Amino acid sequence: MNIALKKCLLREWRWEDKDALIKNANNLNIAKMVKNRFPYPYDEAAANNWLSLVTIESPQTNFAIVVKNKAVGGIGFESQGDIFRRSAEIGYWLGEDYWGKGIMTETVKAVTSFAFGNFDLCRMQAGVFATNSASVRVLEKAGYVFEGRLKKSITKFGQTIDQLVFAKVI
Repeated sequence: MNIALKKCLLREWRWEDKDALIKNANNLNIAKMVKNRFPYPYDEAAANNWLSLVTIESPQTNFAIVVKNKAVGGIGFESQGDIFRRSAEIGYWLGEDYWGKGIMTETVKAVTSFAFGNFDLCRMQAGVFATNSASVRVLEKAGYVFEGRLKKSITKFGQTIDQLVFAKVI
């Protein structure tokens, strides 16, 4: 499944993305703003683990963000299951060289639309580190609404901070 956008292409992850994945994901500035399941350092073993999961994924819910035929980031969503099964959490990251170019806003809009159009979802949500103002702006531009602050709910690299919850509902 390919989704062609103005600034990038969203497509399935491929094994040939491994070198670009490692190059773009192995960045402390990214690692500081994502869950621990996104490892740092992001090495060959981490890339192999990720690609072994997403290259066989069906239905597809994780996409490589591709610029000039290189995977420079990732975006996906995950159903919350059980009684929350019509809700999904969206997550994303982008190589630092590509920050500030509008790529992430475009991809969040596209994946949100894809998720609502192809899955039985009525809610997409994102938990953002309170210190990540760029991600807050992305979500706001993509039509997500601030719903609340979860005080001291994130501990990363020895620091405990607030989480901001944004959602889009249909």
